[in-house]
Amino acid sequence: MGPWAEEAVMSEEFVPPQAGSGQPKGLLQQMEELMASLNADLSALDADMQSAGGAGRLPLEDGEAG
Repeated sequence: MGPWAEEAVMSEEFVPPQAGSGQPKGLLQQMEELMASLNADLSALDADMQSAGGAGRLPLEDGEAG
């Protein structure tokens, strides 16, 4: 197993590669799909936090962007 195998198994969106399903995906395409999935997850998390009214939010330190 490779170093990413454990994370892939833990991910809800993990789909095992299909044998014989044509040309394998290139690394760039895989990274683009992972970034799109991460962006969607972060957007959903942000929406959840916004709807919670920022409860449990830590105050920003000096020099941190808000």
